[in-house]
Amino acid sequence: MIESLRIRGLGVIDDAVINFGAGLTAITGETGAGKTMVLTGLSLLAGGKADSQMVRHGSDRAEVDGEWSLIEANSEQVLARLGEAGAEIDIEQGSAQVLLARAVAGEGRSRAFAGGRTVPVTVLQEVAVELVAVHGQAEQLRLRQSGKQRELLDRYAGGPVTKLLAEYQSKYTEWRQVHAEIQELTAQQSARAQQGATLAIGIAEIEAVAPLPGEDLDLDRQSALLVHSGTLLEDIATAHTALVGTDDTVGRPDYADAANVLSVLAGATKALDRAVEVDPQLVPVRDRFREISSIAADAALTLSTYATQIDADPARQAWVEERRSALGALRRRYGGTVDEVLAWLAQAKEKVAEVFGDEDRLVLLGEQEVAARSSAIELARNLSAARSKAGKRFGTAVTSELQALAMPDSVLAVKVETAAQIEDFGTWGADEIEFLLQPHSGTGPLPIGKGASGGELSRVMLAIEVVLAGVDPVPTFVFDEVDAGIGGRAAVEVGRRLARLARTAQVIVVTHLPQVAAFADQHVVIVKSADGQVTSSSVGPVTGGERVTELVRMLSGLTDSQAGAAHAEELLALAATERAGK
Repeated sequence: MIESLRIRGLGVIDDAVINFGAGLTAITGETGAGKTMVLTGLSLLAGGKADSQMVRHGSDRAEVDGEWSLIEANSEQVLARLGEAGAEIDIEQGSAQVLLARAVAGEGRSRAFAGGRTVPVTVLQEVAVELVAVHGQAEQLRLRQSGKQRELLDRYAGGPVTKLLAEYQSKYTEWRQVHAEIQELTAQQSARAQQGATLAIGIAEIEAVAPLPGEDLDLDRQSALLVHSGTLLEDIATAHTALVGTDDTVGRPDYADAANVLSVLAGATKALDRAVEVDPQLVPVRDRFREISSIAADAALTLSTYATQIDADPARQAWVEERRSALGALRRRYGGTVDEVLAWLAQAKEKVAEVFGDEDRLVLLGEQEVAARSSAIELARNLSAARSKAGKRFGTAVTSELQALAMPDSVLAVKVETAAQIEDFGTWGADEIEFLLQPHSGTGPLPIGKGASGGELSRVMLAIEVVLAGVDPVPTFVFDEVDAGIGGRAAVEVGRRLARLARTAQVIVVTHLPQVAAFADQHVVIVKSADGQVTSSSVGPVTGGERVTELVRMLSGLTDSQAGAAHAEELLALAATERAGK
């Protein structure tokens, strides 16, 4: 349960702390004193929408801190989520203390905190679902909507419907995805077929030429060699002759008459061989000459081999140029190089395979769609049957509560209207849920959005929460003016039902009716000072005579009315008798 709530800079509240206890807590005060800010603060802690207009005039930010006490065994999911978010949690003897906080800056930005750590607002939202149910007038307005009514019915139905809904949503989503893919493929089939035909022409053109990786670069080199083969052979021959001489000088020992590099080097090496015999220090120089001779001989052999590879055949040159022309045509259409052309070819083949595989793909998708559609329809029908069954129980239970809330002739029924075609289904299933209320025996049932008054709607909301508390309880319920539009005996009955709900949960109610406040276990009064501020000194519990005085003010607007005091004491006695008869 929530133990305390501190509010700073929110609406009319400058700085105030409200302490809560178990059972029913009533919050009262004059109009404009800031009672609703309590609900606003709790909504912020529950991850509700932040607005810069919430910030008190003159304050740079609004802050709300809430301290919760949790029983570890009953709060495993909450504690696990907070732990994942990095919140610091004090656990001692099976009880955990958790601090949740929210800050709203003047420009509207907000920050959320859990256990002293900054967390995403979504963490507060996920945790709040397990900790508190907040009901204000906006929630009552939502009760008029079919979606909200379906949500409440599913919550009441519990596990069986929850499981069916999850299974249905999985199959329905699968059907929608497959159906959308079929429509997309069908719509694009003509365009994709045309694209495939165009690509096939390109594929055939490239395959007819059959280019090889890097072939364009190799042919460019061959072309250059063939075009300049004559001068290239002359230059190679000149260099070769310089190294080894002509055929008629090869092998002549007289290197002076045979002016070529190898002969000169050979003569020089022989001379150094003789010199080494005289002075061994010349060995390195002699070896260097031998190395140079080896290099020159190797160069001569390379030039000779290269010369034999040069083909000056005009027919070969014509073939090379023709091949270069064919590759150039491909490069202009499909890529800057032959490698890029081959990459285009591979991608085009994949796309053509996809296009020609569309028919097979459509057949397979059709089979998947039929299976998913059939499963989704069957699950939707089962879900509708489960909702109809739960709706009867729900209507009976809520009707019983309404009759105890001074609506003795009222009947609430749940209408489950199921769509016939899956195209009219939604992620929620095939059902439109409508709560029908017959407030009096002489009237027929009408949708609560049309036939229920504000007071009746408040009591319907309370009756629903009492029923839900028995099947899907939360530790804390918060009601803002659940007694709006009612009075007299109906107000007493609302107070009595809130007190009974508080036997199994913590209940906080913001009320303007003394008949409701009298049933509270704790009564907190908010008083606005003359300067319009609400501070900690303006908020506090009232007991004994102070509580009687507050009830008198709520009854008559007077604080010293003897008749009002008698009435207030009578209400308190009635409430005490109710609590004693638990």
